[in-house]
Amino acid sequence: MYKTLKTNYRNWKLKNKLIKQNIQFNIENFDFKPVNVLFIDEIIPEFNKDSGSRRLKEIITLLLKNNIGVFLLADYKQYKYKSDYIKWYKEMGVQVYEPSVFEKKLVTKNQFVEWVAPRMNYAWLHRPKMFKKYADFIKQKNDAVKLIFDMCDFHYIRLLREWEKNNKPETKKAAQDYLKLELENCKKADLIFAISETDRNLVLEHYNQPEKFTVVSNIHQYFEKPNAFNPFEKRENILFIGNFRHRPNEDAVLFLHNKIMPMVWKTHPEIKVDIVGSYPTESVLKLNADNFKVLGFVDDVSTYFYNSRVFFAPLRYGAGIKGKIGQSLEYSLPIVTTDIGAEGFNFGNHAEAMIANDADTLSKKIIEMYTNKTLWNAVSDYSKNILQPFSIQETEATLKNLIN
Repeated sequence: MYKTLKTNYRNWKLKNKLIKQNIQFNIENFDFKPVNVLFIDEIIPEFNKDSGSRRLKEIITLLLKNNIGVFLLADYKQYKYKSDYIKWYKEMGVQVYEPSVFEKKLVTKNQFVEWVAPRMNYAWLHRPKMFKKYADFIKQKNDAVKLIFDMCDFHYIRLLREWEKNNKPETKKAAQDYLKLELENCKKADLIFAISETDRNLVLEHYNQPEKFTVVSNIHQYFEKPNAFNPFEKRENILFIGNFRHRPNEDAVLFLHNKIMPMVWKTHPEIKVDIVGSYPTESVLKLNADNFKVLGFVDDVSTYFYNSRVFFAPLRYGAGIKGKIGQSLEYSLPIVTTDIGAEGFNFGNHAEAMIANDADTLSKKIIEMYTNKTLWNAVSDYSKNILQPFSIQETEATLKNLIN
């Protein structure tokens, strides 16, 4: 009751502010195309902070390039609807929902959906909770719209793998709850987008309707090595990047600091680690030291990719394609990771040198990659081959085939 009153009061204040600023809603201001797609996500995609948002930004860019109208709604409370990214997407040509007034009433998110839904061909609902929240409402407003369930990753598998590590009953329950939610979404969806063949096959074990599924993975474009590309001997430090709102990243950094690096430092105390990523947790921040720097969010990460010697991602659980792995390959930075981190990538003949799972073997792999110039150059040169399936051209062809 109190929360409802508080929200209503904040929306009332927002409405009066918008009236004073004369921020009016006018559907004529929106640019509808012959084909239009409504994207709904939990946030305005923060493309430089997490791989899921980066993927969505690249997909939106490709749709705009092909003259498809893109509408974007984030599931914020109206009075919290602030984002530095809104202006960026609007300048791209995206039609973004922002709070406004119509006939002196606040235009809510649901009203926006109600007004634009009749002109939409597709509703691209990103992540399981967003599909559940909006799918039925959108269908009520436009029965012809095609509902896309973009899984992002198979959340059930990610949580099940986490439970296998921590044995917490609440984690197992969360996994089962997500499985129920994801399967319900699959039944209602017209199209289901899995982020990898692995995820697709895992979902098919529970929902065997392969005709609904398409793999729409991360988009990674290989950067040809510049003339000034730093060679092996001019690089130093191990790099990890990850958004710490995602629990597997916190777990990986704790595993790295507490179990792996002590074994590395026994023989190579000179090796230092850089931890880059948004929203570092208190447990991660406490690890900050001269040889294990926790740097937080970095706007331009290219400096780290071009100067670090090895990218290390000791992920112990998770699902889907790991954007950090693809991003490292874009910069030809050799990687050491786990089977979980490598999922969806084909490392070819270099897999044995790049993948391990226990702390002892991972420490040996990282030392070998860090000190063996011949191996380092071979893995660096092979990055382009690994990324080929994730190119813009591959994804664009898939999208054009799906959204006509």
